[in-house]
Amino acid sequence: MKLERQLFSGNEAIARGAYEAGVRVASAYPGTPSTEILETISKLPGIYAEWSVNEKVALEVAIGASLAGARALAAMKHVGLNVAADPLMTASYTGVNGGLVIITADDPGMHSSQNEQDNRHYARLSKLPMLEPSDSQEAKDFIKLAYQISEEYDTPVLVRTTTRIAHSRSVVELGEREEHAPKGFERDHQKYVMIPANARKRHAVIEERLLRLHDLSEKSELNRVEWNSKEIGVITSGVNYQYVKEACPEASVLKLGIIYPLPRKLIEDFARQVKQLFVVEELDPFIEEQVQAMGLQPLGKERFPITGEFNTSLVAKGLLDKESTIPAPKQ
Repeated sequence: MKLERQLFSGNEAIARGAYEAGVRVASAYPGTPSTEILETISKLPGIYAEWSVNEKVALEVAIGASLAGARALAAMKHVGLNVAADPLMTASYTGVNGGLVIITADDPGMHSSQNEQDNRHYARLSKLPMLEPSDSQEAKDFIKLAYQISEEYDTPVLVRTTTRIAHSRSVVELGEREEHAPKGFERDHQKYVMIPANARKRHAVIEERLLRLHDLSEKSELNRVEWNSKEIGVITSGVNYQYVKEACPEASVLKLGIIYPLPRKLIEDFARQVKQLFVVEELDPFIEEQVQAMGLQPLGKERFPITGEFNTSLVAKGLLDKESTIPAPKQ
């Protein structure tokens, strides 16, 4: 069967991924760069979609649907996750019944935001897995994979995008919707009622889950090595992968689709085989500091800024100490 292809923004692709994954309930609070996710979902059949009064309520609506056994999605911009942090932390303890995916749309460069916070830190804080797509096709595919991870590992899953991924368009292959009938709510006070006596037990469950997620990160095809010249090796993720491939196509690249937890063995093996190791990431040295904690010494923030949005020219200068011939996008 010939697959249909369409040109989608990252936000439209996320909505399509939710549709194909059999999501039944989607909730959000509007805010650029995430707004178009729910706007698009609301036009798709088979999904109840609602704007909530704030991000905390949006996440709680999705959690309620998940506890009832339905696949659910909550979407918000980066600062919105601050508002939703309370139920996020508790949902990490309770786990899920139906798959639960939370979109956090970060805004490097502050095109439409009051700050430039890096929400990758929320993954480590909440001990939840986080995925980051690098184009619209991955935005769709990663959503579907996130639901599989959510249900297999009994965990909410965070998916991080940035403004450039959310609003850029690329070709997406469409699939069919996979129906997942709600399983129904099952009473389990020890799992879902987080009084201290239950929460202490669930904390141990979270730590065991995190170990299994580390193993997943090591084995998953979402984290892959693209070997070229071993003079330069780059660890990167998200839209920065595109900049690296354009700026330095001869470099070997470790592309991370799962950005938390990181695949330690894969990173160490990659680092051993390259002459000079770089970490290319916008905003905070989130990956770089974890790589340094492994005893490795990558070049990172001494070559690349800790503020603002990257582009191909900036990445070329950081990797090669020269300007790219590819013009930077207009801001």
